[in-house]
Amino acid sequence: MRISDFFRINKSDRSVFLFILSLLVLGASILFFLGGRNKKTTVTVADSMATDSILQRNGRYPYVKPRPYRTEDGRTAELFAFDPNTADSTQLLRLGLAPWQVRSIYKYRAKGGVFRTPEDFARVYGLTRKQYADMRPYIQISDDYAPAVNFVRPRQRFAGEYKQSEYKRDTLLFPYKLHEGQSIDLARADTTQLKKVPGIGSWWARQIVNYGKRLGGYVSVNQLKEIEGFPEETLSYFKLASAHTEKLNINALTLSQLRRHPYINFYQAREICDYRRLKGKITDISQLALLKDFPPEEINRLRPYITY
Repeated sequence: MRISDFFRINKSDRSVFLFILSLLVLGASILFFLGGRNKKTTVTVADSMATDSILQRNGRYPYVKPRPYRTEDGRTAELFAFDPNTADSTQLLRLGLAPWQVRSIYKYRAKGGVFRTPEDFARVYGLTRKQYADMRPYIQISDDYAPAVNFVRPRQRFAGEYKQSEYKRDTLLFPYKLHEGQSIDLARADTTQLKKVPGIGSWWARQIVNYGKRLGGYVSVNQLKEIEGFPEETLSYFKLASAHTEKLNINALTLSQLRRHPYINFYQAREICDYRRLKGKITDISQLALLKDFPPEEINRLRPYITY
């Protein structure tokens, strides 16, 4: 027998062999030309959810099953675990938030805002009570955004070390507040002292100081009631030991200068100027009683601030 007899193939077998070989070549060509188009792996939403599931299984946060639902305007949405500090626009829109709400979150984060607790997310502009109630179980905030002070051990005092008085300084993180029966002098108090009054914070302290400057000094604690919205329950913490006012020279000031005082409006300032022009200088405040816009109560409260 010759060696060539081992490699001899019948005509029918040869046809089958060529057909199979053609299929293999065609399949390899398809994989070569089509399989190389996507050079990068696409991270899908399913991949993101799978990553979240791994973190949940590892104990980073408890697992909460995603839940599809329909928004009030009929859009299809899905609730899933998310961190409002890192969620992108696609995830926030998928949660059912409106585009303008997503822009509000982005602006807040761009200005340095941080959602430290799930309750902070309730302050998102336009977020309804129902939206927050639905999303609350799915909010998972990373420890990376917790205040650093929580991870710093307080300094231990050595035996015999001098203990500084808790109330020695006015510039405290949480200012000392007055107790019932204590009070401060309204005529001399600055904003730091005013913030010691229960119910008075930085904003109200500035309002009190600014109004006192416009008046020229307080002569009565009740003048605080003239500040719009002032919390009257705080009046018992104020006293006026020594009233000192900056007086207005009623004969020398112009109309625009007179009307700057809280107790003199435009019409009253105009009547004062007309009286001076027609009858000369004012020598006593009682002369203002001759003017129609000065009733007795207006004259009495203006009296401490007038000079001639």
